[in-house]
Amino acid sequence: MGHMSKRHAMILAVGMLASASALAQTETVGQAWPRPATAGTVPTTANPAHAAAPKTAAPAAASTAESRSAAALALTHEPTYDEGSAQRIKDAALSYSDLAVRGGWPAIPADAKFALGAQGANDDLLRKRLIVSGDLAADKASGAFDQDLADAVKRFQARHGLAPTATMTPRTIAAMNVPVQMRIRQLEASLQRLENMDFGFGQRYVVVNIPAAFAEAVENDVVVRRYRVIVGKTEKPSPTLTTQISSVVLNPTWTVPSSIAKTEISAHMRKDPTYLSRMHMEVLDAHDNPIDPNSVDWSGTHTPNFTVRQHNGTFNALGAVKIDMPNSYSVYMHDTNQRNLFSDDYRFDSHGCSRVDNVRDLAAWLLKDQPKWSRAAIDAEIASGQHLDVAMAKKVPVAWIYLTAWMTKDQTVQFRNDVYHQDEQLLEATAEEAAFFSNAGSHPLTAHMTR
Repeated sequence: MGHMSKRHAMILAVGMLASASALAQTETVGQAWPRPATAGTVPTTANPAHAAAPKTAAPAAASTAESRSAAALALTHEPTYDEGSAQRIKDAALSYSDLAVRGGWPAIPADAKFALGAQGANDDLLRKRLIVSGDLAADKASGAFDQDLADAVKRFQARHGLAPTATMTPRTIAAMNVPVQMRIRQLEASLQRLENMDFGFGQRYVVVNIPAAFAEAVENDVVVRRYRVIVGKTEKPSPTLTTQISSVVLNPTWTVPSSIAKTEISAHMRKDPTYLSRMHMEVLDAHDNPIDPNSVDWSGTHTPNFTVRQHNGTFNALGAVKIDMPNSYSVYMHDTNQRNLFSDDYRFDSHGCSRVDNVRDLAAWLLKDQPKWSRAAIDAEIASGQHLDVAMAKKVPVAWIYLTAWMTKDQTVQFRNDVYHQDEQLLEATAEEAAFFSNAGSHPLTAHMTR
């Protein structure tokens, strides 16, 4: 995690242990749509209403990994995280503070009805809400639900990770009704996280933003690939970290984490002694020698003194590709044999690792400085079924970050749900610490701590 103070390591650890409501984030489609105006300001030169609204995706015959990553990339080529991110979040927080001083935005009644082309009782209220946040031009303050208003709703939805359909869904209304003070808190928490990160941006780097459930491959300050990812479920959150991608493993075996072996696999074995052989798994002793599963105590009462490993193959939980990135959490990025989950909007379903949609494309991008490893060569090697570890010629930096609020270079302010409830904990811990130090200075026993 770089040179992080113990205090922030503790705050992050506290945040990671938090469980969170599974209802947190849904309808996730991607980053955002360019919106030239900063929140609340509509300069005459850059009128957000003239920015093209996101295209509503036609219902695809079949969603594929390629179509999903192409659609995600088409949303924007602006990186979520780059060297200017912290300053831009500060700018956005100032802009939102101005909005707060002016009274924020009006709330939309939860039961309000809207329909394109029809006059509704709350159309002007919706217009006002979207003008305040810069999603609609100030001269469009009244009128029925027309195409301009539909485009503004799509722009708002894209900025909040919602499917840009222009339909005023309950989730869209809920996102519109989050008060400006709450949005400022999200920006503050995100800024604190970034200020405590020590990440060496390279010409090429990879970022997973956990609340957005997307991975971005960035090259020369532009996002060149974007993939849906499945990250940790709320009770098994993915950690934030910075490290380097060291190798791409084709046809990986899976060494089952001892926590999973102790609980989940032990439970399966108690019910069905053939479970391991059916799952193509073997039990290894401390020296990696196979041992008879029947000789193992599967009661689950003590930490296993054995390792469970799954052979490589189509049944393997890691799929055909594993992206290795040494870190103290033993997490990594990988393929999956349950690809249907990528079509879901709610993508918080792993034990902490990141499952990457269209991961072979990411592998080819990572290895593109090695001519031998074209996409065709990667596919052929996977088809051979042989386990192979391809070392990176030049390691690529990778950051897993937790930003629920950020602003891209085109001045688009983005928000996502705080799926792990880490924002409030971070802000509370910081406030408690500030209170401790302000009181400590006047107390003879702790005065030395504040000097």
